[in-house]
Amino acid sequence: MSVGTEQPVDVRILTRAELALQGVRVEAPVRRPDGAGPSDDGHVLVDGANAALPTNPASPYSVREGKVWLGAEDTGLTLTPVARPRFYDLTTADGVPYEHIARLHGADVLATTVVQTCIRYEEAERCRFCTIEESLRAGATVAAKTPAQLAAVAEAAVRLDGVRQMVMTTGTTTGPDRGARALARSVRAVLEAVPGLPIQVQCEPPGDLAWISTLHQAGATSIGIHVEALDDAVRRRWMPGKSRVPMAEYEAAWDEAVRVFGRNRVSTYLLVGLGENPDEMIEGAGRLIERGVYPFVVPFRPMRGTLAARAGVPAPSAELLRYVTQGVAQKLRAAGMTGADQKAGCAACGACSVLQSAGG
Repeated sequence: MSVGTEQPVDVRILTRAELALQGVRVEAPVRRPDGAGPSDDGHVLVDGANAALPTNPASPYSVREGKVWLGAEDTGLTLTPVARPRFYDLTTADGVPYEHIARLHGADVLATTVVQTCIRYEEAERCRFCTIEESLRAGATVAAKTPAQLAAVAEAAVRLDGVRQMVMTTGTTTGPDRGARALARSVRAVLEAVPGLPIQVQCEPPGDLAWISTLHQAGATSIGIHVEALDDAVRRRWMPGKSRVPMAEYEAAWDEAVRVFGRNRVSTYLLVGLGENPDEMIEGAGRLIERGVYPFVVPFRPMRGTLAARAGVPAPSAELLRYVTQGVAQKLRAAGMTGADQKAGCAACGACSVLQSAGG
């Protein structure tokens, strides 16, 4: 898909976009090979900031003496792999590795999928970019994490590895809370063990919007209500089950979440590369910003095990990712919104996006 030409091209952002899509030739001890969401990456620091990059032996980018090189050219970027955390060496009393309960993202973010199953995972219903149940089938996690397990892992991750924030997502459950009930219990337990730890919760718009207040009262710092695409035709094609939740429900949930959590404490994923018109995507992101919602722009990547990968759907071009990222970042800067201000969550971490490199 062609993009507009009115933007001046920021070469630094284009390089980060190429890294996000083509990856880098580097060993990364901390990886997330599958699960909820769109990223299959190694976790590194690029210029000191969290970054989740494909570890790709065929990438034109390499690392020498802590610098990122494109062939014989020094890109000016530094890269340091995130070290394996010490809490990964621990297990619960009944033998479950802590790594199967929650994982390190970036250098200082603890992330978990509280319920690793989803009512929308049958093939006809499944989001084409998601592998939430594949890590469960591979034996790399457990289906439902208990509040006590999450509290123990969070305490160890903070104490041993300096974790500074936590992200809790969930597969969609059958009840009208759509997973919010399990999140609220988990937040309470973690904050009892680690008072003051910033936590973001992520779920579909609950059928009863009162659950948003319940999550805030439990102690969550911020909330992600992820729509992934704003174009309904794109939503139906990529998310056949989830797209049956009308956009009006998302809008109502975002507005209620902004009322409860505050402006720029609410975020939503927008995936670049699903076929959405890039200019319309940027304008839609602008409307989200006006609502007080942070549009977390992330490239679609065909993860192993996804329906998209099986169908041979390619990732977007680096130029398309650069164009959308740069356009959305400009709107965020004009509104005075940054991901870091959210204190916890995907936007605060920033690893899976190029937005922070673009000033968002």
